[in-house]
Amino acid sequence: MLGAGAILALIVGGANAWLRMLSAGRRFTVSTVPRVSVVIVPGAKIGPDGLPMTYLRGRLDIAVELLAAGKADEVLISGDARGRSGDEIASMRSYLIAHGIAPDLIRPDPEGLTTRATCERAHDLFRIDRAIIVTQHQHLPRAIALARGAGIDALGVDAYRDCTRKTLVRNTIREWLAAPKAVAALTPSTTPAAREGHPPGVPKP
Repeated sequence: MLGAGAILALIVGGANAWLRMLSAGRRFTVSTVPRVSVVIVPGAKIGPDGLPMTYLRGRLDIAVELLAAGKADEVLISGDARGRSGDEIASMRSYLIAHGIAPDLIRPDPEGLTTRATCERAHDLFRIDRAIIVTQHQHLPRAIALARGAGIDALGVDAYRDCTRKTLVRNTIREWLAAPKAVAALTPSTTPAAREGHPPGVPKP
């Protein structure tokens, strides 16, 4: 009989495998990603100085590259305007403007408190049905899967991750452990797209 540890490992491993399956064929680079109308940048921790920290800065840098390359027309910044580290939205907006993005091309969502909330609000409130999501490689499978479950035809681009080994390991573990919750959120009873007659993880036509 399997012990509790082995069962937990199977659940976590299976959830991560399923998220990777849902995101398969949807991960690109700036040069290879198809053109869409909007880039979605999920929020992350900001520093004591109010500036984006490494992970968030990497996402924003890729968003700037995508707009400069003509891969999208605008960017949706989605995060917590009242986060523990500070106002993620204000920080993200200031950073983008400082790097050449016109203010009228930035759409803020101050209530994107989780990846799931970011995706569902992007679809339900901002009427986005196709987008590029920019985040780190560990987070991309979960972000793409949740976006598809929300009804968005999501493509992913990996963000830079110039960080310490400790930060990389911590975030990798965090993503692995978050996978089962994401899978649970993609069940027919909880997925907006599924409630409207679309299977979980499959975008609307």
